[in-house]
Amino acid sequence: MSEGIVRRITGTLLLLLTICIGDAVAQDQENCSLRFMFWNAENFFDTRDDSITDDDEFLPLGVRRWTSKRYNDKILSLSKVIVAAGGWEAPALVGLSEVENRRVIEDLVRKTGLSRSGYSIIHEDSPDPRGIDVCILYRHDIVRVISYRYFTPVDSQSSPFRSRSLLYVKCQICDDTVHVFLNHWPSRRGGVLAAESMRERIAIMLHGKADSIASAEGGKTLIIYAGDFNAVPTDRIMKILTEDYLSGLSMVNLSALVSAGTGTYRYQGIWEMIDQVLVSENFITGTGRLRVTPASLTIFSEKFVLSDDPVYPGQSPWSTYRGFTYQGGFSDHLPVLLDISPPKVF
Repeated sequence: MSEGIVRRITGTLLLLLTICIGDAVAQDQENCSLRFMFWNAENFFDTRDDSITDDDEFLPLGVRRWTSKRYNDKILSLSKVIVAAGGWEAPALVGLSEVENRRVIEDLVRKTGLSRSGYSIIHEDSPDPRGIDVCILYRHDIVRVISYRYFTPVDSQSSPFRSRSLLYVKCQICDDTVHVFLNHWPSRRGGVLAAESMRERIAIMLHGKADSIASAEGGKTLIIYAGDFNAVPTDRIMKILTEDYLSGLSMVNLSALVSAGTGTYRYQGIWEMIDQVLVSENFITGTGRLRVTPASLTIFSEKFVLSDDPVYPGQSPWSTYRGFTYQGGFSDHLPVLLDISPPKVF
């Protein structure tokens, strides 16, 4: 065989090998694309009386007449939104707030179409007087949970903590370690100074723990803060989360970049962005396999989750209740979605 033919055959084989490697890399990168979702599920209670929490409103004979039918309709409604928000494929990670207990979450992921998604559950009861908690669902085919823990502020000079715990999850996705902190802060409404003090304690605790993680990992850390902060991005309390600490941890509030006039919750006809997602700067500028951009965060606001507001012009989230009137909708909050994917290869 002549030397020229050998060179041509060798060149062709090298070209085919390059194409195959490129396809493999592209496929590997595609597999590393995932969606994170956070949603306040609006009073996701079962119909059983819990003797140690104040859940009397949500009982069959309670003021809201929370029957088994309404409960089952709620489960199906929540599952429908989760699947739709994932692009008709369940998101890899789903953070939920206002869930009463593990039973309601198990009903959600076992008794609906979500059963095909193989969700695992992270949940723990919190000190909240009404018994509502935060939890995370994760697809174990995409996400490997390394550890998790619930935190509450410890301060001997203050009153006992009576609110939702902070959920921390350390997980591995596509060989990168991601730290997720899930929040549901006390409401600021009503002018209660104790609630503001409690919110500040949570904010300081949250950012302090994330700062410790960033310091231990040399600042090259992938961190997500997500949840219902009961505050808008411009509030003073949110500034605590974007300050740089000694380790150099820098958090970017992606929710501050959403279009004006939009939000996740509508109060007296005005949209508010109180369900937020913040990421460490390394998620945007780092060299890892998982990246986000300012456009990675979106609000799920499809027509079927909205309804005409009977009081103020425009539409609001189609909630389960409006006041004490049953509407049969989904939630009074809209979900937020964060798309995480490898950096683009040009």
